[in-house]
Amino acid sequence: MNTELVSISLTSGVRLAGTYLPGTGAPDFAVVWVHGFGSHRGGEKAEAVRAECSRRGWAFAAFDFRGHGETGGAMHELRASRLLEDLAAVRDFLAERGHTRLGPVGSSMGGFASAWFTKQNAGRVVGCVLLAPAFGFLDRRWNGLTSGEREEWRRTDRRRVKNDWVDVEIGYGLVEERERFAPDDLVRDWQTPALLFHGLADDTVPDSDSLFFIRHVDYPRVELRLLKDGDHRLTAHKDTIAAAAGEFFAGLLGSR
Repeated sequence: MNTELVSISLTSGVRLAGTYLPGTGAPDFAVVWVHGFGSHRGGEKAEAVRAECSRRGWAFAAFDFRGHGETGGAMHELRASRLLEDLAAVRDFLAERGHTRLGPVGSSMGGFASAWFTKQNAGRVVGCVLLAPAFGFLDRRWNGLTSGEREEWRRTDRRRVKNDWVDVEIGYGLVEERERFAPDDLVRDWQTPALLFHGLADDTVPDSDSLFFIRHVDYPRVELRLLKDGDHRLTAHKDTIAAAAGEFFAGLLGSR
């Protein structure tokens, strides 16, 4: 079946832009691609996962978060809570189409959001795949600043973020939520199968984020695969990751 361009209306009036592949098998299941900070729903990793879903006959969905890609809104309004609101809207969109079991595949900030979504929707998520998940990205945004920089951010409500991929301003509200999304709270009572990938050459999100997760989650069905030459984007490993994600979900669905 062909991929459809779709959109979801939020209560804020913003419409999430997305793509949706209905699928032909496992009608109640859908894989959801969840992109990273400053990224969008397209890209090579997303396409590799979509192709794997198409090969297996699974539904696939990918949406741009608010302030990203083709979705309205501003990066200045980025909040962890709003990422979860966006994912909840995607969950409801897919449920209306019969997909009541989900498999999030999240990259970087999208891994952070996918993990918290999984924690809050454990009954709806069969398992999640997390790529260089930035579990500690809120704390790092804050802890890496001097007291003067923190005060300036608080006073102006603006902090510039510039790297190889983005040059944006984010609001102070992002770090005001950091205590609500502490990694210690995420791992506590975790109860969903998870497959993590992290590159040892990642200079954006330290592999210690993933190591913390797997060391502190008591639930046994969690696996971390460390890639010696993997950078943050993991694009060179996209096909391996997509195939592994397919095997992971197939095992959980009992459809190998």
